[in-house]
Amino acid sequence: MEKRRFPTLKWVGCLWMAVVMTAAGPTTGRAQVVMADYSDPDVCEGTDGDYWLTASSFQCTPGLPILHSTDLDHWELVGHALDRLLPADRYDHVQHGCGVWAPSIRRHDGRYYIYWGDPDYGVWMVSTDHPRGRWTEPVLVVEGRGLIDPCPLWDDDGRCYLVNAWAASRCGFNSVLSVRELSADGTRAVGQPVLVYDGQTEGNHTVEGPKFYKHEGYYYILAPAGGVEQGWQLALRSRSVTGPYESRVVFNHDGIHQGGLVADAFIAFQDRGPYGRVLHRLDVNWQEGWPMMSLHKGKAVGTPVVAAHPSLRYQWHANPQDTFGMATNDGVRVYGHWTDSEWRNLWSVPNLYLKKFEGETFTDTLHTVVTAKAAGQQSGMVVMGRDYCRLSVEFDGKDFVLKRIVCHDADQGGEETAETIATLPARRYEAGAQPNHECRISFAIRCDKQARCHLSYSTDGRRFVSIPSPFQARVGKWIGAKYGLFSLTPTKQSKGWIDLQFTPRF
Repeated sequence: MEKRRFPTLKWVGCLWMAVVMTAAGPTTGRAQVVMADYSDPDVCEGTDGDYWLTASSFQCTPGLPILHSTDLDHWELVGHALDRLLPADRYDHVQHGCGVWAPSIRRHDGRYYIYWGDPDYGVWMVSTDHPRGRWTEPVLVVEGRGLIDPCPLWDDDGRCYLVNAWAASRCGFNSVLSVRELSADGTRAVGQPVLVYDGQTEGNHTVEGPKFYKHEGYYYILAPAGGVEQGWQLALRSRSVTGPYESRVVFNHDGIHQGGLVADAFIAFQDRGPYGRVLHRLDVNWQEGWPMMSLHKGKAVGTPVVAAHPSLRYQWHANPQDTFGMATNDGVRVYGHWTDSEWRNLWSVPNLYLKKFEGETFTDTLHTVVTAKAAGQQSGMVVMGRDYCRLSVEFDGKDFVLKRIVCHDADQGGEETAETIATLPARRYEAGAQPNHECRISFAIRCDKQARCHLSYSTDGRRFVSIPSPFQARVGKWIGAKYGLFSLTPTKQSKGWIDLQFTPRF
């Protein structure tokens, strides 16, 4: 929440998917660089003049996406820094909106560090010699409730400081920033927090997401205020690391704020409802010691993120477990989540296997093989959020029944409503004690500019049948709408499953 270089500037710190993404033009002129949900971004410069970015991932795993760029406009998703969230006994279950909040990424003495706040547990950190490699297991640097949005700064004398914001939902107050000293290796606190800024005294409510820098003898904290949807970007500066800090609004346009400074650019987000929090690039011009920002003057981009491998686009809704599903030699298998008589809707299902919306408009085709062992098992495709729509292939004991199932206010316990679309034949084959029943089906999604999702299906992967009534996508908890796979099995039955193949087999 960092190619002009300032000499004294110190940057601290059976299913196959055929993806055809087409990004529409950005809605904020030339500033938009990625039309996808990478909330609370932060960036740092790499060792080769390139750039690395990470973002909030909340309860979704793997978490802490790692994006790489050579020009700050085009980005490639190369991996994730966090395999699973701790403590496992909590995050092995769905914890919507919890987990990784507003991380910071920094390079120091040839090593890369990511710090993030979990509002229920404290400040965590992982590190690596190279962002494409393996990251360490998480270290709990500062334990406590309500600490969010941390960012370190290694000063000229080698001492390390950490700034963070506070979550009123956990500790009863917000809009303030505090700074404390860490050990030189950044792994533990050695000092007590000092309140360095209270935005409420200047009308800057909801100050959060601070990023720490040092430039020409000043300590700078860049922090958004005003809230996610209509906020503005503040810059604070002081000659002392613990203040007092003076403030200035350095950008206020279209709710674009919270991000990371890298020389003459600021990569920030704008909330776009069901599309999530999309990335913009702002130009930075230092004026009288203040990093004043404006919409980027370069060519509009707004392209989808390139992924080094198709599987990198997908995340589970909770810590992955082998019983959720696993990789195959050409894709992924998702096993049925056991449901009992108390089960209500997909909001509680941890093994949803989902990907972000990419582009204001896009199309995607998913070719699947659904397998069931007993009546009542169902698998298929879902467009997921607080409202969701799923195309469910349910085995009735003889055939598969395709249903369109919609749930509104899933987070509030909303009930599903279903309509039958078609009956599909099942291929039966012997598999030990129970036979397997298999159905090959392809799903397609086309998203228009209003995030309305037009769904269709095919039994041969070529000729598609449109599903009546497009579905209006809706946000999840702090994340945009996502889509992908689900599988459900009544409790105590042998599980059914759905297979994803990254290479088609017809």
